[in-house]
Amino acid sequence: MKIINTEHLKTTDRAVKFDCGMVSNRILLESDNMGYTLTKTEIPKGDWRHWHYKNHLETCYCVSGKGLLHDIESGAFFEIFPGMVYILDKNDDHKFLAITDTVLVCVFNPPLTGNEVHQKDGSYSA
Repeated sequence: MKIINTEHLKTTDRAVKFDCGMVSNRILLESDNMGYTLTKTEIPKGDWRHWHYKNHLETCYCVSGKGLLHDIESGAFFEIFPGMVYILDKNDDHKFLAITDTVLVCVFNPPLTGNEVHQKDGSYSA
């Protein structure tokens, strides 16, 4: 059994910081042997961010804040707010706009190894 206080991750190498001010607190990684990654991702209010996880499937649960999700392929827009879940089950190319500071709890499969950051195409390496 593991018990993790996500606030304690902020002072470890599991708090992966991005240039845009976003922080991905990596709760579970490949080395934890759970078969998936769990993150608490803090996205500051700001500009559109392009993400396209070509090598991972992702599910995001909004726990606070308000955002706008843009499905690039279909052109559809979706409001994201607490209680909303979005599932990128087809390696969906998308953009996210945090209208207010937003916190998402995210699951990645396959699991992340540690300090992955977005490449220019919006993906994490395989």
